[in-house]
Amino acid sequence: MRTVSVQAMVGAVRARGGVPRVVVSGNHATPWPVVAALDEGLAEWTLHMLNPQRGVPVRDGIRLETCFVGPGMRDAPTLAYIPSRLSMLPSLLRTHLPPDVVVLHTSTPRRGRVSMGTEVNILPAAVEAAHAHGGLVVAAMNPRMPYTYGDSVLDLDQVDLAVEIDDELSASTPVPLDDASMEIGARVADRVLDGATIQAGIGLIPDAALAGLASRRELRIWSETIGDGVLALEEKGALDTNVPIGTSFLFGTAELYSWVDRNRRVRMLRTETANNPARIALNPQLVSINSALQVDLHAQANAAHIRSRPFSGFGGQPDFVTGALHSPGGQALIALRSWHPKADVSSIVPYLQTPVTSFQHTAVVTEHGVAELIGRTQEEQARALIEEAADPRAREELRAGARTVGLGAAALG
Repeated sequence: MRTVSVQAMVGAVRARGGVPRVVVSGNHATPWPVVAALDEGLAEWTLHMLNPQRGVPVRDGIRLETCFVGPGMRDAPTLAYIPSRLSMLPSLLRTHLPPDVVVLHTSTPRRGRVSMGTEVNILPAAVEAAHAHGGLVVAAMNPRMPYTYGDSVLDLDQVDLAVEIDDELSASTPVPLDDASMEIGARVADRVLDGATIQAGIGLIPDAALAGLASRRELRIWSETIGDGVLALEEKGALDTNVPIGTSFLFGTAELYSWVDRNRRVRMLRTETANNPARIALNPQLVSINSALQVDLHAQANAAHIRSRPFSGFGGQPDFVTGALHSPGGQALIALRSWHPKADVSSIVPYLQTPVTSFQHTAVVTEHGVAELIGRTQEEQARALIEEAADPRAREELRAGARTVGLGAAALG
């Protein structure tokens, strides 16, 4: 590893020639000073990130590439969205999408190693693919980045160039839970037993579900991502302290970052491990808590598209739904509001007009109730969604829609 200035690093990338594909730490772990320098120094380049946040440069000459669209790339004219389960993306980096440059946001060195801190995900695979294809690996070393363990740790000899930055980490601001989120969260929490393994995303409904688990004991965490809700469970004594917390990336408050720093209980996992359905299924009673934009009467969930345009992507939802269904005593739950307040429409619809993100869930949970799905006929599933999960304002229209999509028996109530 050689430590250089940011300008010298950009020069090294430019000297390679061509239009480089640059894989950069995404989610909430992007080293923005390095991205800005690359944008200033490269006339043309491809920027590959997962869940990019606001601040991504958007202009002619930059091809924005992702398998999971975030607010920084959403609706960008140069967006290249590549549909993929998250568990499959590492293999794409080795074959179809080899990186020319990988930029990691890391801790400062300790004993000849750096840590990727809050974002591991696809990055170990990207580093390996870059090495295999003669690419360049850059570490943006930041003293503010927590030092986490597991697959986040990288030997310095795996880094070609290092640059030093001192940039504030992106952190979340706690948002008060609303009544609908609390009701949904309580219904989800009621289904979780002591000793279960939890997978939950970040947002009001997952936070509410985790908050409802404070009285449980010996819970385990195996999740694509974690936030402050997991820290709260740790503080309440709800987690099994003999089992490591497994996750691939994290986002939360400064308190969360302080907690994970040099905490060997938290094991950061590469995507091939965290999102492998077979590995997920090995966890006992895994309860997968995911959300969606829409669920149709065939019990299919859309969590990725709005009016056929990519809003996010498949992400890890299909991986965890499959893994949970194969876990002993596992459950794959879709938890969502029954009504979209902004769009003023029902989130339960007769039939999806968009690509399907996941299907064959255990149950769909809304503030109005729980639609039990597993093991039921398609007509019984549709009837449960209408009568138990849908907003009362939408039920008559959904009954009519059931007839239209060949589920007439569900319309009988």
